[in-house]
Amino acid sequence: MTEAYEAEESLKLVFEDNPGPMWLFDPKTLKFLAVNDAAAVIYGYDRESFLKLTLLDIVPQDDRDAIEHAIRNNPGSGGGPSHRWQHVKADGTAIDVLTYSRETMFCGRPAQHVAIMDVTEQRKAEARIAHMAHHDALTGLPNRILLHERLDEALLRVRWYEEKLAVLCLDLDKFKNVNDTLGHAAGDKLLVAVAERLRKCVRDCDMAARFGGDEFAVLQLGLAGPHEAGALADRIVTLLSEPYDIDGHQALIGASAGIALTPADGETAEQLLGNADVALYQAKEDGRGVFRFFEPGMGARLRARRTLELDLRNALTAGELEVYYQPLVTLETGVISGFEALLRWHHPLRGMLAPAEFIPLAEETGLIVPIGEWVLRQACAEAAAWPDNLKVAVNLSPVQFKKGNLPQMVLATLASTGLPAARLELEITESIFLAESETNLATLHILRALGAGISMDDFGTGYSGLSYLRAFPFDKIKIDRSFISSLGESGDCMAIVNLGSNLGIPTLAEGAETEQQLACVREAGCTEMQGYLFSRPIPASEIAGMLNPHRNCQQADEYLLTA
Repeated sequence: MTEAYEAEESLKLVFEDNPGPMWLFDPKTLKFLAVNDAAAVIYGYDRESFLKLTLLDIVPQDDRDAIEHAIRNNPGSGGGPSHRWQHVKADGTAIDVLTYSRETMFCGRPAQHVAIMDVTEQRKAEARIAHMAHHDALTGLPNRILLHERLDEALLRVRWYEEKLAVLCLDLDKFKNVNDTLGHAAGDKLLVAVAERLRKCVRDCDMAARFGGDEFAVLQLGLAGPHEAGALADRIVTLLSEPYDIDGHQALIGASAGIALTPADGETAEQLLGNADVALYQAKEDGRGVFRFFEPGMGARLRARRTLELDLRNALTAGELEVYYQPLVTLETGVISGFEALLRWHHPLRGMLAPAEFIPLAEETGLIVPIGEWVLRQACAEAAAWPDNLKVAVNLSPVQFKKGNLPQMVLATLASTGLPAARLELEITESIFLAESETNLATLHILRALGAGISMDDFGTGYSGLSYLRAFPFDKIKIDRSFISSLGESGDCMAIVNLGSNLGIPTLAEGAETEQQLACVREAGCTEMQGYLFSRPIPASEIAGMLNPHRNCQQADEYLLTA
């Protein structure tokens, strides 16, 4: 009797009072023989109803054959230690469970003793972690890892069934302007809106992904030909370029795309993504807002560009940059009134490079900020040694305005070099008004308050030059050389040249190369000129000779004779 009592108490402790759900079932009929209170609570049945069920009644219909097969063929394990199953509660809710099973005897007959562990929340957490590992947290789109995996799988079908696919790499144009003007929160909302539009462009069998920042990609499957990839790219570029409403503000951006196709552009995921990225760079170089298919020659051009970028990053510290100066000449007297500072690069392999060959790259990469600061310091330091009546003109990039410390940098430069602010002219282009116009206007007013002159460079090449002249009291406008070269051929060119004098603003004509052009700009009322007719840009070491009084007077006499 003592042994029977101890066995009964042991069963009660291990089974009845156990906080974990347990049951006993008949391995032949799969009918429940006993269930504990914890099982009844979790599954939502009272004990009497539970004991009327079989094991198959609490599993999904689709799993019943599998679980019955596992029990019949391995009765000792009941599906294997720690095997994961899905069970269905009384209210129809599905839960994920781990089952631990062993053989035992119950009321004199064989039975299976099963312990259950509910891992539903654990599985949900694992699913969330897996989703986070393969999806972008902001937009919910697949990330680079998941797209790469999907692309690898698709390439297997391409090899076996000769299917065709395309990889599109996408980049948003002018996204940084939105971030800078409306803030990062608005930028995030814009990215979410872009993702929604991108989802609308692709089919269910395709995949749109975000790689990070404003970089996206699309995997397009089952292509009939390149024309379908081109049509998708065109649709994406068009839709993503339409205006966005972000918290009541209209955001205008664009998109560029590069396309790589199988099998011509690559047989691996790395090759296709890399070549699509190369084509994207080409699209951006071609003006943005377009798409380009990959071509073999693009890779060489991109490598050359990246090599030039690396060389440019080293150029400043290596002492390869030099400031040249082109004279600014007063038309009435023919006397030099100052010099414009123009950057040159002594490339160790390519020789002397003009600004047009590397300044766009410097602006795109942000290198223009340290380079621009160096040019300003160098020009001011050298100008401080010139006669007091000569000014120095230095170009400012729109990128320098975005940094926000331009006035402080100019003031520090003037203080360290000893150049009076009145002898410094800062040249800007209309492009600084295209974004953050109010902030940039405020910066211009601060610079002007320091005593520096502000000139509008390349006047006439934009669309709103006159409105900008009204928005800010420029000290000088510089007529772009394209109008000077066309004088006498187009009435529009003469109208642009006349504009400055009509507004009462000192006007400089750039790029004067012939006596006829000189006569035209003088007649139009220009006050200054610069161009090869007087001098090419020269290194600082040659300025002293140019400023020789005898040469300067002789040059003035020549202009007075042609007046």
